[in-house]
Amino acid sequence: VQLQASGGGLVQAGGSLRLSCAASRRTTSNNAMGWFRQAPGKEREFVAAIDWKGDITNYSEFAKGRFTISREYAKSTVSLQIDNLKPEDTAVYYCAASRYSVGGSSVSSYNYWGRGTLVTVSS
Repeated sequence: VQLQASGGGLVQAGGSLRLSCAASRRTTSNNAMGWFRQAPGKEREFVAAIDWKGDITNYSEFAKGRFTISREYAKSTVSLQIDNLKPEDTAVYYCAASRYSVGGSSVSSYNYWGRGTLVTVSS
């Protein structure tokens, strides 16, 4: 099982980024997918999740309104659009495949993880 996140980089506050996660279709087509992030010195935290059909999304409170998760089955990808970036969004962002068809917010719900992509937001 391979999950590869990409799209991170250095961006000024107020800018946007689109993160992508390429996944193995056979492994993840029936599974919910999620994004988490981990800032230096902090625990990994839930950002957003999307169910196996792409119909149901779930966002953490801080992500509502600025983050949008989506999935494209033809390309076996899950994306995270981040708008109006803030310095506190600086973190390594990880995509993950859930054990279940509907995405939860706990780390333990996910059994496959990508390596992460670094997002740095300058003020």
